[in-house]
Amino acid sequence: MKNKPVIIIPSGDPSGVGPEIAVKACFSDEVRATCEPVLIGSAELFLEEAERAGIEAEELKIIDTGSQRTKRTIGTISAASGQQAFIALKKATDMCIRGEADAMATTPLNKESLRAAGINTIGHTELLSEFTDTEDPVTMFMSGGMKIFFLSRHLSLKQACEYISYENVLRGIRLSDNALKLLIDPDNRPIAVAGLNPHNGENGMFGNEEGLHIIPAVRQAQNEGINVTGPIPADSVFNMALQERFSAVLSLYHDQGHIAAKTYDFAGTISMTIGLPFLRTSVDHGTAFDIAGKGIANYTGMKNAILAAAEYGAAYRRNRNGIQAEN
Repeated sequence: MKNKPVIIIPSGDPSGVGPEIAVKACFSDEVRATCEPVLIGSAELFLEEAERAGIEAEELKIIDTGSQRTKRTIGTISAASGQQAFIALKKATDMCIRGEADAMATTPLNKESLRAAGINTIGHTELLSEFTDTEDPVTMFMSGGMKIFFLSRHLSLKQACEYISYENVLRGIRLSDNALKLLIDPDNRPIAVAGLNPHNGENGMFGNEEGLHIIPAVRQAQNEGINVTGPIPADSVFNMALQERFSAVLSLYHDQGHIAAKTYDFAGTISMTIGLPFLRTSVDHGTAFDIAGKGIANYTGMKNAILAAAEYGAAYRRNRNGIQAEN
């Protein structure tokens, strides 16, 4: 029998719901039937959550990085929690790089706790980029059958609009196309580029970004052989994607795509970071300090993230190695 894929799961911020949802997801029937999940972080904390959930400790595989952990402070920003989250993520990364795991599925970090610990990197994607010396990792959401890429991530709305240029949109299309090739075999459905302005700007009546930047970038990408279309007005494109008319949508700013995905399936939406030496999947919600330690967190997204890591992780490594060998 073929060995099950090994999926590494760092604890995330121990003051939040990360340890709880990780433990519950690892114990789910679907995960246990699909892969070998390995928890990275404070063993004491994971066992605490297992006891709260009525899960037998011997059912879990844990690599303890929490021997120096101070007492857990539930539901608050904490330098100790930020430091522990950082240590667990670094350990998980090192294991993936050494080939000891097939992929990584992450629980939420808290940016303020990281900062309190003296870690000024903003989040998972940026930390993993630093750990692996990776430029231009791509974020992709999966919500139901819909895949969403993002032209920009953590920018203000004003900055995100200013970021929309011919060069950046073309680069975003190319990165999205390459990312899909790492995950899946190409199909005959195009990538759809979302519009920015209402009704795509109505020929300049409501903004000219489509005419000046987006349409020329789409045409150039088509000339390069990329299967892409658009721009398609943002009030229609995500519904069309749910009808499987596109392989993916390129969202032009953070909330444009986040709202679509989370409205469709808030608990089940997951994110993928593509471009690293290994595949990283993640829940698409925060640390939920308000319900941490209560045993009531919804673990659907964490379960989906682990299952996606198991489904795509091996193909991702194989395709990435093949592309690198060609280059």
